[in-house]
Amino acid sequence: MTAPQHEAVLPAAQVAEVINSLVKALRAFQMYLPNNPIYQRAAQNARAAFAPIWAVLDELVLTVQETDFTWEGETVYHQLQKNESLAWMLFKDGMRVLTLRRGVEEGELQRFLETVNRARFLAPNAGDDLLTLLWEQEFAHIQYHFVEGFGDEAVPEADTTAYGGSTEATATQVQQQVREEAPPRPPGIVDLEEFDSTLYFLDDREIQYIQDEVAKEYARDVRGAALATLYDVFEFEPRREYREEILGVLELLFPNLLNAGEFRTVAAMLRELRQLAQRAPQLAPEHRERLAGFEAKLGEPEIVRQLIQSLDEAAALPGDEDVTEVLRELRPAALGAIVGAIPTVATPHVRTLLEQAADRLAAGHPGEVLRLLKEPEHPALGEIVGMCGRLKLQGAVPGLGETIAHADAAVRLASVQALAEIATAGALTAMERAVDDADRAVRLAAVRFLGSRGYKNALRRIEPVVAGKAGRDVDLTEKMAFFEAYGAIAGGTAVATLQSMLLSRGLLGYRASPETRACAAMALGRIRTPEARAVLERAADDKELVVRNAVSRALRGGGSE
Repeated sequence: MTAPQHEAVLPAAQVAEVINSLVKALRAFQMYLPNNPIYQRAAQNARAAFAPIWAVLDELVLTVQETDFTWEGETVYHQLQKNESLAWMLFKDGMRVLTLRRGVEEGELQRFLETVNRARFLAPNAGDDLLTLLWEQEFAHIQYHFVEGFGDEAVPEADTTAYGGSTEATATQVQQQVREEAPPRPPGIVDLEEFDSTLYFLDDREIQYIQDEVAKEYARDVRGAALATLYDVFEFEPRREYREEILGVLELLFPNLLNAGEFRTVAAMLRELRQLAQRAPQLAPEHRERLAGFEAKLGEPEIVRQLIQSLDEAAALPGDEDVTEVLRELRPAALGAIVGAIPTVATPHVRTLLEQAADRLAAGHPGEVLRLLKEPEHPALGEIVGMCGRLKLQGAVPGLGETIAHADAAVRLASVQALAEIATAGALTAMERAVDDADRAVRLAAVRFLGSRGYKNALRRIEPVVAGKAGRDVDLTEKMAFFEAYGAIAGGTAVATLQSMLLSRGLLGYRASPETRACAAMALGRIRTPEARAVLERAADDKELVVRNAVSRALRGGGSE
């Protein structure tokens, strides 16, 4: 006995293996969540099972019976226990033919099985069934044919094996078979097929109108319309229970909209709620407080961090206008969280938008900046200090006067640099104490800037270093910076002191060290008077190389780097 012709192309056992993999995947989808390894492995096995099929066929056409699937007249799946039968799950809702085409495993297969699962657990009085759920999916690689049941009569089986395996022929003949075997239609039931559709038609203008209206309906912002309805009911219906329910709905929606990246909707909601708080009649105090609470939420650090994370992790960044619109609604209390999160943001464009929002908040709310500067434990204190300098916030000077004494040397250095950017008289006064700072980098930054500005009040802190009475080790670079600041601030009054260091010998004929004399030469170069230049020219041929080099640079007008 020879095997059927299709067996030479594809063994029926291979088709049976595919269906078994689908059954196993369906069972795994029922029991586990999508992130479970068993769920993922079952889905992968189901996809892999199609590889031998597509090697020889472009589509797999299965006839659905009560407990069986048949292919080319052969049973490839049989399960008598209906509560466990995939065939029965499809058959009981009217499916008679299922066609799977090449490519179905790339995405649609998993959605198909999940849809079958959903249909399996629908309530008896549910408005949906398997057919409507499948319609929603709009499959491109899956085709199915359903028949309808009539009253309580059993749906006749559709044996498509006699129709030559053609999907279109199968569908047509199955439908014809159902019509012939169906009981008579009860009186009073209208059959649309009795009407001649050609009697009713529309002209081109009417068709275009309908198409335009349908397009408008699909393009309409349904969420915005629903929210607008809630706002209207809240405003014009003063009953307490209505307003309580609407506020509860909005409070539930607000964080979800933020997480979903619906930034334009969030911004519009904030503006509308702000207006409702002003114009809604008979508004209870607690309702007014809850309305104000929506804006306050955008100042909560956790909400702000959640917003920034959703922006940074978005697969497709919303439009700048949408993002800017919600960032514009951020409250001053959000400033610290924004500045602290900026260094962690991986997307450059998002970082730029956040920096702009932070700058706007800082420039418009100096009181919030001062509050943050007075929190020594704030994790973003260094970034806030740097922002004060970048924006030249004169109102931040009192706060920077406190951070310049912070325990962290990095914060103290950032404070000196910020005060240098602001450069007002108050900023110079606040920076003065940094000349005696315990950290070398802080001292250098302060003394160089104060020297460049000729700030005379700093002399009392600079002179001890020049005189060698600093009480701490000072390397050549720092020593030279102090000497140059001394010359720039003291001016002509310092020439005599510096000349004695550069040229004079002590009682025993000893001069100051070459490093000190070189520093004195650089300080004289900062004074730029004829008297200072004359002293430098007298030392131009000094036997010490370091001194000669310093004198040469001073005569050329150069300073230390």
